[in-house]
Amino acid sequence: MTLPCTRMDNLLFLVHRIPFPPNKGDKIRSFHFLKYLSNHFNIYLGAFIDDPEDVVYQAQVEQLCSEVNLLQINPRVRTLMSAKGLLTGEPLSVPYYDVAEMHHWVQQVISEHHIKKSFIFSSVMAQFVTPFKNIEMVADFVDIDSDKWRQYAEKKPWPISWVYKRESDRLFEYEKLVATLAKDTLFVSEKEASMFKQLAPEVSEKVGFVNNGVDVDFFKPSSGFDTPYQQGERVILFTGAMDYWANVDAVVWFVEHVLASIQRVHANAVFYIVGSNPTDAVKKLQKNNSVVVTGRVKDMQPYLQYAQVIVAPLRIARGIQNKVLEAMAMEKPIVATSAAMEGIGAGIEGVSVVDDPDSFCDFVLNKLNGNSSVPENRVFVEQNFSWAESGKKLVTLLQ
Repeated sequence: MTLPCTRMDNLLFLVHRIPFPPNKGDKIRSFHFLKYLSNHFNIYLGAFIDDPEDVVYQAQVEQLCSEVNLLQINPRVRTLMSAKGLLTGEPLSVPYYDVAEMHHWVQQVISEHHIKKSFIFSSVMAQFVTPFKNIEMVADFVDIDSDKWRQYAEKKPWPISWVYKRESDRLFEYEKLVATLAKDTLFVSEKEASMFKQLAPEVSEKVGFVNNGVDVDFFKPSSGFDTPYQQGERVILFTGAMDYWANVDAVVWFVEHVLASIQRVHANAVFYIVGSNPTDAVKKLQKNNSVVVTGRVKDMQPYLQYAQVIVAPLRIARGIQNKVLEAMAMEKPIVATSAAMEGIGAGIEGVSVVDDPDSFCDFVLNKLNGNSSVPENRVFVEQNFSWAESGKKLVTLLQ
């Protein structure tokens, strides 16, 4: 679809996953950036669709763009294609997204619309721009993906640990290369950017950050929601995409090491796992009435509104956890690991940060017995995590 262009500059926006609906971490960030940038640029958007349910959202994306190229990919097929990296020496993530049709579209749109600026969301999308030496590139890495693979390798047995370690090493070299070629390289938080600067000091002058934000007009407490919970339940809530390995690891750890101790004190405590595409490992946690796995839900707000405490027991994490910011905006008490909070750093009473199972249990019990509304959490988010301020910073970099 092509819309008439205004006098705004043209911008090539490439993202590894369709930026709608904003229902998981990377899509929340890419959607809000797309929404804000569309007021300042004519957007030419190229993205992949890896979830068949997202095909229906093309129209919503087109409303924000001058031209859209959305390519549906099969994750299983692309995983097989990524094995090419073992022969070429590349990180497996790069050939995973190396789709000829996207290369052809990028070449065509650059030529036809005289595009001089590009915004790359995820380092692997840089491969479509780097052949064009006259295109200025701002790259949003979001997180240090190579470090995620390092953390995965530490948790897995051989030989998969070898594959993950290799991916960590090769992807880091690729991230450094992209950072060298980009005008600016961005991360989701100051702490994430500082870490990359320490790992790659040779590109530190090009590295910065643009914070995530929260749609505080959407995520706000309201008495107008109907409760999704059963009467008498003391609800402990985890939210997130449940096919994401770090989230799976988090809820399995919580059920295996924390939940039973909580239930010895509160037999009516129920752990709700709310998020799309739960894996078999997540579904198996529903051994009795103590765990409920919902799958994708239409509206997350009622689940947040009526939960007694939100937990974020992530043991593998990078950047900023949107699930935590959203819960804070809803004024909820939170118990989280240090990994889940490292990009937020909310040293306030409403958020307890702890890593060992016994202490995690104690803090959850404390909050189950306390006030389920913590207004200061929302104040913190309003003051520190605004999409408008992040959008302004991004526009300045691109202009």
